[in-house]
Amino acid sequence: MMFWDSHYLLFVMLPGMLIGLWAQMKLRAAYGKYSRVPVESGMTGTEAARRILDQAGLNNMPVEEVEGQLSDHYDPTKRALFLSSDNFNGRTIAAVGVAAHEAGHAWQHQAAWGLFELRGALVPATQLANMAWMGILLLGFVLHIIPHFILIAVAIFSVMTLFQLVTLPVEYDASARAKEQLFRLGLVREDERAGVSKVLDAAALTYVAALVNSLLQLLYYISAARNNRS
Repeated sequence: MMFWDSHYLLFVMLPGMLIGLWAQMKLRAAYGKYSRVPVESGMTGTEAARRILDQAGLNNMPVEEVEGQLSDHYDPTKRALFLSSDNFNGRTIAAVGVAAHEAGHAWQHQAAWGLFELRGALVPATQLANMAWMGILLLGFVLHIIPHFILIAVAIFSVMTLFQLVTLPVEYDASARAKEQLFRLGLVREDERAGVSKVLDAAALTYVAALVNSLLQLLYYISAARNNRS
């Protein structure tokens, strides 16, 4: 159905791909530039994260190294920070910025911040929707139940779009917390503010792209459902 639909290709797939590529290029450019700029404090990403966590009273929270590039994340189930090797060991503006961002998520969790808690509650449903999506797509073609498939697609993308909608302010808030703590604790200097902001703002663009892509998909299926009824 959709892969041969010119409207889907022109107004959903192509814009989604272009926005996603643009966001990734911005992130790679910003991260690549500032991962080569040493931070004046000489701290590693691990040390910066540790300082922020200790300041928040999270002295026992582990900060561990994980494989991959830009694979950094906070795991609320394990209550631990995981930093990619470049940021775990790196003494650069990018390393301390990314590490501080992940510490910002830990801070959100400690404070039981509403949107962070809501995103966590949506994770199981979103994972299920992601896993079921391709199977439902193929089933719709095989069994020739496209009308029912469209309604299921609307439901799936409603869940995924809600998750992305909640994720966006969560990510921006974690970055805001990171910037505040880095500067307040003296981990970065005034003239390093711009570099930290560029890295974290570029990372946030990837979440903007994900939300736009999900919205385009949802609007497409809502339109298809309406056309099917008429």
